[in-house]
Amino acid sequence: MADVPAPSFAALGLSQTLIRALKMLSITTPTPIQAATIPAILEGRDVIGGAQTGSGKTLAFALPILHTLMKEMAGGYAVILTPTRELGVQLHEQFLAVGQGSRMGLRCALVLGGMDMTRQANELAEQRPHIIVATPGRLMDLLSSGAAQEWGLERCKYVVLDEADRLLSPTFAPALAYLFSVLPPARMRQTLLFTATLTPEIELLTQKKPEAGKLPPLLRKIEMEYVHCDLPSTTTPATLTQQYVLVPSHMREPYLVHLLHDPPCWSDKPPTAHAALTDVYRPRGRPPAPMKSAASSETPRIPFTIIFAARCKTVELLSRMLTELGFPNASLHSLLPQSKRLAHLQLFRARRVPILVSTDVGSRGLDVPDVELVVNWDVPAAWEDYVHRVGRTARKGQRGWAVSFVTEHDVRLVQTIEDKIQHTLEELEMPEAQVLERLSQVSAAKRVASMALHDEKVGEAKERNKRKAQAAEGARVPRQRRRDT
Repeated sequence: MADVPAPSFAALGLSQTLIRALKMLSITTPTPIQAATIPAILEGRDVIGGAQTGSGKTLAFALPILHTLMKEMAGGYAVILTPTRELGVQLHEQFLAVGQGSRMGLRCALVLGGMDMTRQANELAEQRPHIIVATPGRLMDLLSSGAAQEWGLERCKYVVLDEADRLLSPTFAPALAYLFSVLPPARMRQTLLFTATLTPEIELLTQKKPEAGKLPPLLRKIEMEYVHCDLPSTTTPATLTQQYVLVPSHMREPYLVHLLHDPPCWSDKPPTAHAALTDVYRPRGRPPAPMKSAASSETPRIPFTIIFAARCKTVELLSRMLTELGFPNASLHSLLPQSKRLAHLQLFRARRVPILVSTDVGSRGLDVPDVELVVNWDVPAAWEDYVHRVGRTARKGQRGWAVSFVTEHDVRLVQTIEDKIQHTLEELEMPEAQVLERLSQVSAAKRVASMALHDEKVGEAKERNKRKAQAAEGARVPRQRRRDT
């Protein structure tokens, strides 16, 4: 579809009340994905929308939902499903921002794991929210509990799958199957799918035979300024510089520290008063060592950076090691309580810490402006995850950098990524002598962080539960075989 935005939100058919609310948020012109999808949603069509991260997909479905909700303020009017808690919080905030600006009396509930389930059930039963933003598992738990007798979704008119490619993976299949079994049938609601990685499997949904009285889903994908590729909706922006560092897996730590001291992009943002790290981990209560650049005695200005690692324990180890070395940072992973996850993310969003160390829980949909550098500590096994990770930077036409540490185990993964995005990563050369100068200091900091993790038994409960689940599964298989014989 041609990338031709509408001249105004009024031309898309939105009410003046919503347009005034958008102006209060300094939003005056629709983005291409909004121009391409809002009229079709207002017409009652099911829509599949694909566009780059940071392209305004949330408002593309939020605005038409709020427009029609004004005519019928019904409880449970729309269900917005999201794969991560952090993205759920962000969606909830955006709905409230527009709803409060329009003074429509919007009630929006947040239904996520890691929060008080009884309190969530009471909120749904007593307040009857118009919009429910939820992770599939927790919403399934609430609907299948006794609370479902007091509230329901029989009047639901919209179901939205945000980050649809992730939600349609096997991980969420049982919860989605249950939810769609209790939601109104497809002929009585609109189903909207939005994603930054518009995979062939999702596009095939447009060929599925619709129910009687409905048209097939309308596919809208937006080609912005992408690197050349036959699948523009699944690749990376042209303003993103993508590099790699070829390094042995056991030597990544000093290379990471050198990268943060001497990054390929120097921040042109004004210095930020970093947090005192009172609610971010500080090893053994000691103040962090002052950061010094190898080339200068001055404290370096760190680019606004996200470091991605595959495992929760790796994220926590890196975060504590960097803290020991004097780099203000926050961590984000599933072993943290939900309150800390939100607090750490807010520290990063508010620029009180310049570094966020995260698992892939922070790679999808989060709108954190002005991220300058993304570092892949681990090359992701799925190329789609690479696209989402590096999509945290180079947003809305800004420059961005992504650096991946490629170890002896990652060569094929990188080749697959390059093949899928049709772009060759450039090698970022680092002065080995300067890197090795930091080896002793970095190794000492890593030992301190490792001992702290060991003393606190971080991740051990999760590992025990995993082993128990595997043992239980293994025990069920022989019993099943005996019954079969």
